[in-house]
Amino acid sequence: MQFGVPNIGRTWRSLRDQLSAADIPTAALDAQLLVRHVLGLDATGLIASETDPFPSGKLAELESLVARRLAGEPMARIRGVQEFYGLDFGLNDATLVPRPETEMLVEFGITELKSRSEPIIADLGTGTGCIVLALLANLPSARGTGVDIAADALVQAEANAQALGLADRFVMRHGSWFEPLGGDKFDLIVSNPPYIASATIEALEPGVKSFDPIAALDGGADGLDPYRIIGSQARNCLVPGGALALEIGFDQGHMVKELLSSEGFCEVAIAKDLAGHDRMVTARAPK
Repeated sequence: MQFGVPNIGRTWRSLRDQLSAADIPTAALDAQLLVRHVLGLDATGLIASETDPFPSGKLAELESLVARRLAGEPMARIRGVQEFYGLDFGLNDATLVPRPETEMLVEFGITELKSRSEPIIADLGTGTGCIVLALLANLPSARGTGVDIAADALVQAEANAQALGLADRFVMRHGSWFEPLGGDKFDLIVSNPPYIASATIEALEPGVKSFDPIAALDGGADGLDPYRIIGSQARNCLVPGGALALEIGFDQGHMVKELLSSEGFCEVAIAKDLAGHDRMVTARAPK
């Protein structure tokens, strides 16, 4: 190694210290991920390359990514990928970053459909496709439809389906909520709809309000507009006894439960996430 050329180990540790000084709590992990991303290394490769010189031709790219992180951009946005239910999902500007709590919908769906032959799933506001594609990956006989009003989100969902080898069982529909589905019937409808009240979006953490698409966050004046649409129309798109699973805000459980019950759904239930917050409402169409 030439004098003055930093090695890879020193480089990521220097970045760690820089991010830590900016009060980024995941400084060490972020520094490693940034270096790995720029150099195309996995975790083992980073360890094995600790004493290698950092390629000078890659420094400008690394510095650019570090600047984005210091500006508050989430790591998933910078890297363009997020792990969800053990699978990697590509992102673009029209999609939310998949979050761990949304995996509850996948768990419910697997339990609900594992004994059904060739179940059909609809994912409303599919974004990256993470919910429906994770279900298809774990239910080999299932088929799924992803609906989104954002055409760019569907482009990303299609790319993710291709990358995961699930494109032959996944179709996309461009439009608003149930409009593109026609008269199709489903065994399960899932959705992580926009559920933030319009007036509170400005109070969200910067990594969300500045980088997630507002259309995927804003649920109207009280955050419940999408649930009213879903509640009033979902029964028409479910087979008798078909299930509905919706992610909700921490303070919306009882309101969404009452809404679905008033629309004639059965077995309406609220489920809590690992933090103890209401996070999902499930229901069943009458048989």
